[in-house]
Amino acid sequence: MPVSMDKAREFVYANGLLWEQALFSYLFDGGSLERLHQCLLCYKNSDGGWGHGLEHDIKCPDSHPLALEFLLTIERDTKIPLTDLLEGTVDWIERNKNEDGSLKNPDSLHKYPHAPWWSNGGQSSPDSITGNLIKMGICSTSLAASTSLWVKTNLTLEKIRANEWLFMAYHAHDYFLNLEDTPENRPFIEATIDNIIECAKNATEKNYFTLFQFANSPDTKIAKAMPKALINKFLDYLESSQREDGGWNDEHGLKHWQPYNTTFILSVLKNYGRLS
Repeated sequence: MPVSMDKAREFVYANGLLWEQALFSYLFDGGSLERLHQCLLCYKNSDGGWGHGLEHDIKCPDSHPLALEFLLTIERDTKIPLTDLLEGTVDWIERNKNEDGSLKNPDSLHKYPHAPWWSNGGQSSPDSITGNLIKMGICSTSLAASTSLWVKTNLTLEKIRANEWLFMAYHAHDYFLNLEDTPENRPFIEATIDNIIECAKNATEKNYFTLFQFANSPDTKIAKAMPKALINKFLDYLESSQREDGGWNDEHGLKHWQPYNTTFILSVLKNYGRLS
């Protein structure tokens, strides 16, 4: 059956948060970018950081790295312009990083609902955040340097090559594929691409959508490097797996992630010319 935009819209508006509805409207219905920005700014704090459950798995209202990482992930996934929202955010990171380049989480993090996999702490890895800020042209020299220091210990070639979970390739992807392709960086860029392709070859259907976090359009480096038959297999599955209620499953069967996931998958299908 062809993809139903009407059913997808109904699912997102029935189950999504206000910003998720505004994102769907902006991407597919000619909705206002200004309104989407207004919705997202509700998650920004006066210190320049982000919180309030923007990333669904941690509901802490105080600024923490995972909320910012997810905001930048939205920009990576959907290409919506977000730079105007980030005034003061790099300064917040500078005030909330450790000497080794890792990121600090607030003491209040676990006072609020959070997914069990975050019970031992929040996001402290700076790689994805820094890489996406570099791509946007707003990363500070200090943040770039401290993250480079952290990466030398925590995101080595051996660790990149050992990754077996397609989703977790985002750390290397978001960092190294946003750096200049120099002789020093090239082995890391190549290892990241090779790891994503290998993980994709071993992925199960529930993981197929994850590939497109790295290849959301045909002009991305990952899409160009992927075997065409494999990427078309994944697209065929996405195109045929819309549920009767209009939504798409996420990797873990968590309904609170599915409005965003549905919007993201639709944008991917649109980018690849798979929507009529």
